[in-house]
Amino acid sequence: MYQPPQFKSDDPAVAAELMRANPFASLISNDDAGFPFVTHLPLHLEEREGRFVLLGHVAKPNPHWRHLQARPQALVTFVGPHAYQSPKVYPDLQRVPSWNYLAVHCRVQARLLEDAPAKDALLKKLIADHEPDYVAQWQSLGEAFAQKMLAGIAAFELEVLQWACKLKVNQHRPEAHARMREIYAAGNEDERELARWMQRLGLGGA
Repeated sequence: MYQPPQFKSDDPAVAAELMRANPFASLISNDDAGFPFVTHLPLHLEEREGRFVLLGHVAKPNPHWRHLQARPQALVTFVGPHAYQSPKVYPDLQRVPSWNYLAVHCRVQARLLEDAPAKDALLKKLIADHEPDYVAQWQSLGEAFAQKMLAGIAAFELEVLQWACKLKVNQHRPEAHARMREIYAAGNEDERELARWMQRLGLGGA
C-alpha cells in the first residue's frame, strides 16, 4: 500500500481498532495460475504476545482454502470509513477533488484448522463478535447438525507477519480542516466517522 508519511500510522492500537470496527475483510491469494483470488469475509482479530492473529473460514467448495494450503502467505485488507472530499473545503479555487479513507493491510501466514473442536471454537469467537445471543441457539442445534455444518467449512488462522495502517484525512492541508470537519460532521455515517477521526487527530480545531 502506498503510504505517504503524513498518512502513515505505526500505532498497533489504532490498527487493531480499525480491524475490529471493520471486520469484513478481503483475503487475497494467488490461484494456481498465479492470478489474484479474492474472498470477502468477516475475520476475528486476536492479539497474542504482541502479534496479531486473524481467524476465519470459507465454505468447503470455495477453492481459496486450497490456495492457502499451497501458498500460505497471503494479503488481508480492511477498509474503514471513506468519503469523497470536495474542493470546496479549500479557501481558493485552484484545487481538485479527492477521497479520504482509513485502511489496514496485513501480510499473513495461513494455517488450516482441521479438527472439529478448533473449528467450533473459531465459530464461537465470530458469533461473539456479531451476535453473542446466537451461541445458545448454535449449541441447541444438536451434535449431528453441528458436525455437518463444521464439515462444510474450511477454517484457518492467519498470523500477521507485517501490517500497514493508513489514515488519509488530508492531514497535509490544514487550510481545509475546519471546513472538512464541518461538512463531514453533517454527512452520512462514513463522513461522520471521518469527522470523529479528524477530531481525534487534532485536525480542524478542538
